[in-house]
Amino acid sequence: MGEVDPAFIQEPEHRPRISYIEGEGFPLIDLAPLHSSNNVSAIEGLVKEVGKACKEWGFFQVINHGVPLEKRQKIDGDSRKFFEQSLEEKRKVRRTEKLVLGYYDTEHTKNVRDWKEVFDIAVEEPALIPASPDPDDKEITELYNQWPEYPPELRETCQDYGQEMVKLARKLFELIALSLGLPADRFHSFFKDHNSYIRLNHYPPCPTPELALGVGRHKDGGALTILAQDDVGGLEVKRKDGEWIRVKPTPDAYIVNVGDIIQVWSNDKYESVEHRAMVNPEKERFSVPFFFNPAHYTMIKPLEELTNEQNPAKYRAYSWGKFTASKRRSNFQKLNVENLQISHFRISD
Repeated sequence: MGEVDPAFIQEPEHRPRISYIEGEGFPLIDLAPLHSSNNVSAIEGLVKEVGKACKEWGFFQVINHGVPLEKRQKIDGDSRKFFEQSLEEKRKVRRTEKLVLGYYDTEHTKNVRDWKEVFDIAVEEPALIPASPDPDDKEITELYNQWPEYPPELRETCQDYGQEMVKLARKLFELIALSLGLPADRFHSFFKDHNSYIRLNHYPPCPTPELALGVGRHKDGGALTILAQDDVGGLEVKRKDGEWIRVKPTPDAYIVNVGDIIQVWSNDKYESVEHRAMVNPEKERFSVPFFFNPAHYTMIKPLEELTNEQNPAKYRAYSWGKFTASKRRSNFQKLNVENLQISHFRISD
């Protein structure tokens, strides 16, 4: 990625500022009470903190989360080993329209190419998804991971890490449910056959960090994202006042954000927030997001318990599987229309 291809250059209004605001007040939540004896008041305090963070930021960091540090160090080390190989080697496990898991280095966000390379892994195999976005097409596709020859332990590392992420995501969903006044297990049934994946991200140094982005501004279409970032940092979150805020890396913390599905389930009580990844002129950056998503057959709509006459449902129901099939198609065909978003299902007032 030496010379800067115009495909990477953001429109002037979306270009990053080189000076940035570091996230004062960005929520940092200690999950230690989850692992200690049943201290009811400590859990209640935690539920309030999670609810406040979801409402005010859509993002928060967690510490004392219960994920063993060595599992995180292992996936970080194996990710670095994979990406330091030659392009020819990495492209042996390249993603295609048919093989949608694996290595990819030409991803676009909002039709601008991202300054990054990625490797996608399904947590459960085979991952089941609709064959097409067509509502009448009932065919289901089975997706299998592609594994590189090197590093040979990557498969086992990712499988172990994936199980840790699922455990953490379920705990976080219990806190989110309680914060909405729902039973702790309210969301569990949606994830019985979850369709989650891990992404290994590598952002090489970029000679023009004022023109390009590692990932352009976007919201996450799934339910919940749990991000491990290295000490280089680069994640920026759009605060409710419209200001872009840099999230300072906290050692061994995870960054958690609410996805579009939670926005719909909560009927806009919690909002999915725009975020982006900056690039660095000198340093490469690595991150590992985990995307926790429901089963493909899930119909996403506002929960009945959170709607009433005064607060009617703000969204029509939509199929999670068909929604992802539509998004996937646009990843491979540079379309002149906007990607499918939850706003397309909003019921107009």
